[in-house]
Amino acid sequence: MNTRFYLVFAALSCLVSVAFGAFGAHALKAMVTPERLTVWHTGVLYQMTHSLGLFMLVAVSAWLAPVWQKWAARFLTAGIVIFSGSLYLLVLTNTPVLGAITPIGGVSFLLGWLLLALAACKKQA
Repeated sequence: MNTRFYLVFAALSCLVSVAFGAFGAHALKAMVTPERLTVWHTGVLYQMTHSLGLFMLVAVSAWLAPVWQKWAARFLTAGIVIFSGSLYLLVLTNTPVLGAITPIGGVSFLLGWLLLALAACKKQA
């Protein structure tokens, strides 16, 4: 697994999450409905949570089976991009059909966490 890539991705994703959270709290709230603002904040929350999960995955990599770890990182990364990205685009473009993509990101998150658990179970002592 390319731990440097995931470490950099997680750090930049946290940066974007903080920036988007601030944007939502200050500029965006004057431009969208309260319901859309809630959607935006859900994207921010899930992006930050799963970015920190990627940090954790990298930090404990010595205790994980490499193949499973690699796939866990890939699915968590895909989840961040698809889940949060689709919510951000939905709010910014007012295109509700993008909400149909969001569950794909949610499933990616679930698979990422499941694969992380398997990576811990499958590690040879």
